[in-house]
Amino acid sequence: MRIFYAMSVVLAALCVTALAARAVTVPPNVGLASQQDMTRQVPAEVESLDPAHIESWTGNTIGLDLFEGLTRIDADGQVVPGVAKSWERKTSLTWSFTLRHDAKWSNGEPVTAVDFVYAWQRLVDPRTGSKYTILVEFMKNAKDIIAGKAAPSTLGVRAIDAFTLEVTTDVPVAFFPELTAMAPLAPVNRNVIAKFGVSWTRPGNLISNGAYQLSDWQPNHRIVMTKSAKYWNAPHVVINKVTYLPIESDETAMRMYQAGQIDYSYSIPSGLFPQLSKQFGGELRGGQQLATYYYYLNNRDAALKDKRVREALSMVIDRDVLTTKLTQAGETPMYGLIPHGTKGARPFTPAWAGWPMAKRVATAKDLLRQAGYSDAKPLSLTLTYNTNALHKKVALFAASEWRTKLGISTALENVEFKVLMKQRHEGKVQIARDAWFADYNDATTFFDLLRCGSAQNNLGYCNQQVDALVDEGNRQLDETARAVLLTRAHDMAMNETPLVPLFQFSASRLVKPFIGGYSLSNVLDMRASQDMYLIKH
Repeated sequence: MRIFYAMSVVLAALCVTALAARAVTVPPNVGLASQQDMTRQVPAEVESLDPAHIESWTGNTIGLDLFEGLTRIDADGQVVPGVAKSWERKTSLTWSFTLRHDAKWSNGEPVTAVDFVYAWQRLVDPRTGSKYTILVEFMKNAKDIIAGKAAPSTLGVRAIDAFTLEVTTDVPVAFFPELTAMAPLAPVNRNVIAKFGVSWTRPGNLISNGAYQLSDWQPNHRIVMTKSAKYWNAPHVVINKVTYLPIESDETAMRMYQAGQIDYSYSIPSGLFPQLSKQFGGELRGGQQLATYYYYLNNRDAALKDKRVREALSMVIDRDVLTTKLTQAGETPMYGLIPHGTKGARPFTPAWAGWPMAKRVATAKDLLRQAGYSDAKPLSLTLTYNTNALHKKVALFAASEWRTKLGISTALENVEFKVLMKQRHEGKVQIARDAWFADYNDATTFFDLLRCGSAQNNLGYCNQQVDALVDEGNRQLDETARAVLLTRAHDMAMNETPLVPLFQFSASRLVKPFIGGYSLSNVLDMRASQDMYLIKH
């Protein structure tokens, strides 16, 4: 996480920030393909095209093509101007954004500061039912509004005039401009929502302000969008048409890639990295992501509410074997929630991670005995995962580790991704496959899974001391002091094993050699189609 609260940084931020808007850069010696149509895989059907109801990587990726926030993340993973052409941090708690005058909705109407006020008040309104209010909880009064204790109109955002937006936060949030790049904070068109209600995101109804506009949406089949002539930076957008195909199977996606049916895969089949590296050479792009693969534990469950059981389950899973023998795509073993490369807190490694496995198994068995489980009273579990070969392999591996080392019987359940998301939100699963991709490069994004009462905390975990440390850290203006507090909070939470971290994701995927603009430095993995182009081939 970013440790940006050094006083020098705060003082620097008092000056107006005016960054050059970046467009896709095509090297002068590169010839462009005559047909600029790109087909991308996403790993699941999108949960919604309404920014207020987007909560997955798929939803955010597609949403960022249709909508543009105050800022956006460019090809290299840097924060650059979006609808806002500049921004200024007037005090430690106040930001002022100056909107460009040429930002337009796809119907040609101007995008104004009032559109952001409406979108954010709608997002935070309990009547909207958003599961992703975590991005606005930094703003003044947001938590009271979400709790139903204050009116949405009291949110700390106001339109000074048509093109000036002022934001007030509860604590110093130096990364606030990066937050506004996320799809849930994009503006939405009040008139079209009023006219069509819940159907406003259907083709023909949807009015957006991004580089693309919706042309077709056939659920579980495809989403098609075409370049918006009204987008303020349209002259620098090269790709004319983008098709997203929801494909849950990495094997199917690889076959479609080989057949030329997709230009860009989401991930590669597990265990095939060496083979695919030889087969595809430079088309296999690597890189790390700020993302954690973990097992959700229902901390309210009769068995899993016992910390000793949770720790025993985590202790016996050999992450080194998992990543080097099974997943084999450059993943890194993890024992905490916050991955390497995240600003603001150090990763967590328990003492037992360095023990021989025999000692870990003996200790885990003793923990289970203390919790009341034995050969006469064995522990049985149910692990739920969504359709994907990787998730199935990892589930089989974990179940095998628990069975052979601890005598635990684990039933495996396979459901669709949208079903799994709903079940986790409702606490209807015992153990489940889960992952978290950083919304922004700051440890705070990972604490959204742990904070008491957070809309994304489905674990049922709550430790007021952890929350207090996070709150204290976020009030700090000294980056070193902040990192110490957030690291302590992370260590405290991980020592209670509210979940089972397994590995840090790699970004290994297949990308056609004629796709330009794909950068390996984008660890947030927010890749807008407008930053890419097709080379003549």
